[in-house]
Amino acid sequence: MHRKQWNVASVDKALAAQIAETYQVDAFAALLLSSRGITEEAQIRAFLDDTPVLCDPFSIRDMDKAVQTIQLSLDAGERIAVYGDYDADGVTASSLLYLYLEMIGADVVCYIPDRNSEGYGLNCRAIDRLFQDGVKLIVTVDNGISALKEAEHIYDLGMKLVVTDHHKVGAHLPRAEAVVDPHRSDCPSEFKDWAGVGVAFKLICALSPEEEVPELLSQFADLVSLGTIADIVPLTGENRSLVKAGLQQINEGQSLGIRALKAAVGADKKELTANGVAFSLVPRINAVGRIARADKAFELLISENEDTAMQTAQEISDCNAARQALEQEIFRQVQQQLTENEQMRFDRVLVFAGEGWHGGVIGIVAARIVERFGKPCIVITVEGDEAKGSGRSLDGFSLYDCIGSASDLLTHFGGHMLAAGFGIHTKDIEKFRRRVNQYAKTVEMPFPTVGIDCRLRPSFISAELLPVISMLEPFGAGNPQPTFGLFDMTLLSVQGIGGDKHVRLNLQRGDSTVQALKFGISPDLFPYVPGDRLDLAVRLEPNEYMGMRRVSIYIKDIRMAGTDDSRFLRSVRLYETIRRGERVKEDAARYCCPDRAFITGVYRYIRQHTVTEGDIDVLCYRLGGDGAHACRVLMSIDILKEIGVLATAADGRIEAVQGVKANLDASTLLKKLKTLCGE
Repeated sequence: MHRKQWNVASVDKALAAQIAETYQVDAFAALLLSSRGITEEAQIRAFLDDTPVLCDPFSIRDMDKAVQTIQLSLDAGERIAVYGDYDADGVTASSLLYLYLEMIGADVVCYIPDRNSEGYGLNCRAIDRLFQDGVKLIVTVDNGISALKEAEHIYDLGMKLVVTDHHKVGAHLPRAEAVVDPHRSDCPSEFKDWAGVGVAFKLICALSPEEEVPELLSQFADLVSLGTIADIVPLTGENRSLVKAGLQQINEGQSLGIRALKAAVGADKKELTANGVAFSLVPRINAVGRIARADKAFELLISENEDTAMQTAQEISDCNAARQALEQEIFRQVQQQLTENEQMRFDRVLVFAGEGWHGGVIGIVAARIVERFGKPCIVITVEGDEAKGSGRSLDGFSLYDCIGSASDLLTHFGGHMLAAGFGIHTKDIEKFRRRVNQYAKTVEMPFPTVGIDCRLRPSFISAELLPVISMLEPFGAGNPQPTFGLFDMTLLSVQGIGGDKHVRLNLQRGDSTVQALKFGISPDLFPYVPGDRLDLAVRLEPNEYMGMRRVSIYIKDIRMAGTDDSRFLRSVRLYETIRRGERVKEDAARYCCPDRAFITGVYRYIRQHTVTEGDIDVLCYRLGGDGAHACRVLMSIDILKEIGVLATAADGRIEAVQGVKANLDASTLLKKLKTLCGE
């Protein structure tokens, strides 16, 4: 189901007015600050102040030991290896520490493992290679916290290790001269949310005299910003300062490599926001690590030759195009699995497995499926007897804990609440599927949500709001781009744009009319018609045309006005519970079983109108009611499919099958439902 739970923030207008007066900020900006709970003086000043506020790097446990160890290696002229990771956070962290050590005269090399042949983090074969290359000290960035066996191997060879990481800490720390991870239980630092590149930046600050830290920020903030945005850590506290400073450098073109990548994506003349970086630069850096070797991205970020940088940037963009093609093919195969075994779609946690799926893109596919179905998803690629999986979740459900509940089946696993990866023997995949769903049965599963900062009158929308909204930049995790609610809007017309891949809506409320864009849907599949009253969750973006700056309205979500999301989503969950064959409470059974007249009504409507699987909420509205009968509507569709009078097309359209006569008495599902309801 595509429907999400709308959460509209409560706004204290009196408090917002007080904030506006006290801190001399725009009234609308004060309203947004209030809606996000930014109401204390320290919070407001820190949020609006452009002066970078950086904490003492030595507040992080073991930072002093890391500095002492690295300094001893520098003094002895020993070769130091920066050991990174293949994603954008790891590559930027590797580039930053490598460039810094090179700048201060170190004998430094960098090693980034191959995602597909070596996997994440330290591995003994790479360690052996570094040992043979004369390395005496390995410093990890964005990895190492769980490398217990590999750390012992480093010391067996007579080398030393410094770990800098930001991932969740296990029961035991690896053997090392220093383990710098703010998530250590004994780490006193107040701020904890750095990305791997943020921790690496704190390390180079600690290695430098305090008075040189501003200069380090001016040299490396672009790399820190890029990696921090990429890793989707909260853009609050120190991260906000780092990203703000870095975005300025990215847009000024300070880094040759980043400048070349901007040109390769056609953004060389644009001023990128954090969202712009996230959607244009980050996917390309990640792509090269997913389907090739991340060394290519590392070479770009440390490049000093413009021609080489431009060529490398184009190669990276080509990798991104290849990544998109692989992703599309795996997603198609996932949809095929659902078609062949529709019972899978009722699972609490969706688990898909395929032979030879590219391990570098399965996490992206999992994220798409979460967005599509509103459930946690795990995608597994199988290679003979071994397999590896990557999963994504939604707020409120810990995928790390879920996968951890089946840890005895795994060869390794790691991650956090919203994303995790693991290895598994192929023979255990079905057992794993059952186990993660058993775990999900023991916790309260969240609904997918859309957060709305405040309601907005259409007459209030103008380009004048744009600089006010931009005061809250940079947007990202922990500080999302504001979403506004346009409620009870009357749809006047629907127009296809972009080759009918998207739609432009004309809407009205009172005397005000606005245009809004909805991407990714064609006019013939758009479920709303002129005259419908709609609620819209929208974002406001600048649109530059012929020297004029206008505001564009982009639709994030849309529903019939007055829809009760909770009742609809609870009814859908009841439907899935029954379809899994689980027992339901007696008082819920009356919502389950449609009678003959109801089923006939569903069939007649679908035969005469366009209905897709993602718009059952609209169908419920058309049939009358507030969404509480979604279970009966969905059951009716399943019954009609079972007896062959309805079918789902490749584009998700539910269609009547010509030439087939309905025989409800032939439905096994209907008989089971009647038994459930005591009929």
